[in-house]
Amino acid sequence: MHPVRQHARVLTAALTGTAVEFYDFYIYATAAALVFGPLFFPAESQSAQTMLAFLSFGLAFVARPVGAIVFGHFGDRIGRKSTLVASLMLMGLSTLLIAFLPTYAMVGWVAPLLLCVLRFGQGFGLGGEWGGASLLAVEYAPKGWEARFGSAPQFGAPVGFLAANGLFLVLGLVLSDAEFKAWGWRIPFLASALLVGLGLWVRLRIAETPAFREALSHKAPPAVPIATLMTRHFGAVMAGTAGAVACFAIFYLSTAYALAQGTTTLGYARETFLAVQLGANCFFALGILIAVIRADRTSPRSVMLLGAGMTIVLGLLFGPGLTSGSLALVFLTLSAALLVMGFVYGPLGSWLPTLFPVTVRYSGISLAFNVGGIVGGALTPLGAQQMAQWGHAAQAGWLLSAAGLLTLVGVSLARGQSAAA
Repeated sequence: MHPVRQHARVLTAALTGTAVEFYDFYIYATAAALVFGPLFFPAESQSAQTMLAFLSFGLAFVARPVGAIVFGHFGDRIGRKSTLVASLMLMGLSTLLIAFLPTYAMVGWVAPLLLCVLRFGQGFGLGGEWGGASLLAVEYAPKGWEARFGSAPQFGAPVGFLAANGLFLVLGLVLSDAEFKAWGWRIPFLASALLVGLGLWVRLRIAETPAFREALSHKAPPAVPIATLMTRHFGAVMAGTAGAVACFAIFYLSTAYALAQGTTTLGYARETFLAVQLGANCFFALGILIAVIRADRTSPRSVMLLGAGMTIVLGLLFGPGLTSGSLALVFLTLSAALLVMGFVYGPLGSWLPTLFPVTVRYSGISLAFNVGGIVGGALTPLGAQQMAQWGHAAQAGWLLSAAGLLTLVGVSLARGQSAAA
């Protein structure tokens, strides 16, 4: 196959599959912020229902490291391609089944139990997705283009977010509140079946990565990659985990947490706030583009350090901007946050692989990325929601500063790590 055509197919596979996976993940985040509280949990108070919905949302972040270990094992032993197909199928099936769930009013406690089981399945599948998609792109990249190729899965994030929130926005415009709460929220979960089919079709048409084939030609893969990883590269895992925290914290505070606050405590109309978030999403894509071009000209590490410093500053401005009472300031706050996120997320796909040898690379970057997700993507929104309930919503952004500091330390300490076997 001609190199240009092969590279186009690989980048499409990395982008499309990850966009599908993140679409699935984001529609849960949006539904959790908008409707899952009253639909699936006991009627105690609105804030308690929202907190329980976010707890179910955070469950996937517990599942993701488990998925990272399992899919990383097979990704390092049998290859990137087959593992990516399996992760996409699991994620897609879990998402589709959510569309058919009964509510709490129908079956009582069985409803949240089933929701949590499927949410765990979503997280388990996504645990093996991002690492494999990043390796697919980076291990095919021409020299000097690693960050730009590695950004293909990263661009899947804003694409998936655009599709998810865009569909919820359209549904909100054409359906009444009663129709949306009764059945309209199920449509995005049903639509995921079409997107998963597209992602599978693209991924089944690519070959295994050159780096993995070359590594296999020299020696057999480790019998238990996770054991080799944790005994020989534990420091790299810890540094990589810290390095991934800031991007998760920014994203989920700017999307799920901001949406929940905006449509309840702050009193904005649902469609209005979704439209604001869609506009801010454009700055997310712009931030990724600027960051990866700079990363290939300098280094992914230097851009990650810059992004971490920007995140610390962002945290001081996020809470006051979100709670300002001005929709224009809310838009500027979310746009700035997602632009900054591009600097800690865009180069991540090319920075993390440099910390690990090929034979344990799938396990290494998947585990670091997903454990970082627990801290940044699960604990941070829960902490912010709790602070808001205590009347400290304006200080919730301080959690972003803490996440930025953690990423700054992690990337700085990773300087001495090597991808040598």
